Amino acid sequence: MSAALSGSSRTMIRKSVAEILDDHVTFELEAIDRMYLNAYVPSLQTGGGVVYFLKTQLGVRVPSTVMIAPMSKRFVDAMERFAETEGVDLVTFEKGQRKDDVAQEYLAEFTGDEGVLFIGKAQEKASVFRTEKRRDARGTYPWLIRSTVPVNHYYVYLVDRDFGPLFIKFCTYFPYAAKVCLNGHEWLKRQLTRRGIRYEPLDNGIRSTDDAARVQEIATQLDAAKIDAVVRKWFRRLPHPFTRAHRAAGYRYQLSILQAEFALTQVLDRPLTGRGFFEEVMRENLDIGRPDQMQLIFDRRVTRRTPGSFRTRVLTEGVVPSLHVQYKKAKVKQYHKEGQALRTETTINDTYDFEIGRALRNLPALREIGFAANRRLLRVEYLSHDCLIDDHLDAVTQPIVVDTQRAAGLRFGDRRVLALMQSLCLFALNPTGFRHRDVRSHIAQLLGRHPGEYGAGQTTYDLRRLRLHGLIERVPRSHKYRITSVGARMAMLYVRVYARGVRPAASLPTSAGSRRGPQTLERLDAALAKFLQEARLVA
Repeated sequence: MSAALSGSSRTMIRKSVAEILDDHVTFELEAIDRMYLNAYVPSLQTGGGVVYFLKTQLGVRVPSTVMIAPMSKRFVDAMERFAETEGVDLVTFEKGQRKDDVAQEYLAEFTGDEGVLFIGKAQEKASVFRTEKRRDARGTYPWLIRSTVPVNHYYVYLVDRDFGPLFIKFCTYFPYAAKVCLNGHEWLKRQLTRRGIRYEPLDNGIRSTDDAARVQEIATQLDAAKIDAVVRKWFRRLPHPFTRAHRAAGYRYQLSILQAEFALTQVLDRPLTGRGFFEEVMRENLDIGRPDQMQLIFDRRVTRRTPGSFRTRVLTEGVVPSLHVQYKKAKVKQYHKEGQALRTETTINDTYDFEIGRALRNLPALREIGFAANRRLLRVEYLSHDCLIDDHLDAVTQPIVVDTQRAAGLRFGDRRVLALMQSLCLFALNPTGFRHRDVRSHIAQLLGRHPGEYGAGQTTYDLRRLRLHGLIERVPRSHKYRITSVGARMAMLYVRVYARGVRPAASLPTSAGSRRGPQTLERLDAALAKFLQEARLVA
């Protein structure tokens, strides 16, 4: 099959977004993005475990959470003393204040290799143990129960030598649960800088590099062991709610995954037209959240008993639209990042949705699911055409210089240009190509001239214009030409727009006494406005 035939076919059938992106991505990267971890002491998650801790570690004869108050006070005092000793600010967050904005201000002023930026304090709800009085025939007795109460939390924002900015949040009430938030892209940037690998950064990502394979290889090296090591490193440096004796007795934090984001970043060769392409992707894939589509994306069976909602949402934050697909508690988000790249992110909020435990050691299995979901989404999404991602129309209408050879632009509306485009459509399905003499008679006929009035020199000049603009190409070791995929799209566009839009509009009656002309123009204008509105539904 010739390139002309294959190019023409692509404009007529639906193609997956993955197929389209194969021709337009200059750099792509799969990497773990943000991770939100839970740090907890396993033996203190039940009432029985808390009673055992009170008796063996605190020497309490009658278990009661009242006896834990001195331990909590020591931890709070240690945290505030640490802030004073290290010379870092202790900031009380206001209600509704964005903590990340405060962190960015401190980060902009930080010049060290690593260290604590500041410590934030906020009151938030937490699941804790408390004691309530119960009564039976023998009298009253204390009983430990789980309860959700507002307590103070300390946010320790810091910069790590290997992981960059991250924070650890400590609850100041027993059993002192902690949360850790870090970013895999920040880790990757630090590794590239340390190894001397040049790269161009993208906000929370990489835009380009001289060694794409090496960058991807390093990104895959972020594993559970490295994450566990950095968290324990800072647990040793920061005030700890449990004493050394407690930790020696086995009361140590373990890490589990609360949320993990797996990102696929694909940088486009023509960023300025990338948004138009992405908006077309959203417009044609609003049904991507249906259960049958979810089965393809996550490779899991969806039945009536599958919990959660299945939906697709298109959100606009400022002027940047994004596509959101939900499966149980997992979400897939897709958006045009900084006007340069297509970012696809799978966020897993509950590992049990995929029958995988929450322990950090399960990260490899989650990584496989997350990255596979990103790829499957691109294969499930489709477009009816792929011309929106490039700017060939603008290039074709302008003069061009290729290796010192100059060629005039192919202006839309020019009779000779339209004749050229119509002749290309005639030869688009010719598998053997066409010769100089084959098109000469056709172009002359389309121009309404005798073949002798359209000379061989004019034909050579026009074919040269088409070739330099990339609409046709020479067949190797022959005197024949064949139409390219770009040429097939441009020829079809020129001919259809002129035949179905310009010529009917120009043929309308213009006499003053005729009402048909104005009415038809109004209908044409309304239809055109409706088409443009539908084509840019998500803009």
